[in-house]
Amino acid sequence: MGLREIYGNLPLPPGQVAGIAVDLVLARVRPARLPVPRPLSAAAGTGLLLAGIAVNFRSLAERRRAEGEGFELEHPRSLVITGPYALSRNPMYAGWWLIHLGSGLLQGSAWALLTMPAAALAEHRGVLAEERKLSEQFGADFAAYAAQVPRYFSLGRPLRP
Repeated sequence: MGLREIYGNLPLPPGQVAGIAVDLVLARVRPARLPVPRPLSAAAGTGLLLAGIAVNFRSLAERRRAEGEGFELEHPRSLVITGPYALSRNPMYAGWWLIHLGSGLLQGSAWALLTMPAAALAEHRGVLAEERKLSEQFGADFAAYAAQVPRYFSLGRPLRP
């Protein structure tokens, strides 16, 4: 099994893709530099970018582990509450936030500090719709999960399955 089969489901959230594109355009047309030394912003950006990629890949791997080969991200067969899903009901969105912010910091652009939250807010309605579908599909199991695990991220203890 190759990476394409495992990670072919990687979503590209339109809000984050558009936000990254807007950040790149604004950084070229009207540069707004961060008030920190360039090596520091580049190091922080690289760390956030790599962390976001790792969160997304780990989330996909956990879904594949729980659902088996050939899973469809948009049509879950089971409620996954382990791995990154024990810390966030939507870890791939959080992963994309890290990628977005990291790419902006890597280029030293202050625009990412505006485009990332704006993109996250734009996607929030879609997240709520996804969670309504999960609630309908998994009922009380999803309600119990949602009561224990935050929608986007947690710095607390993970859920124990």
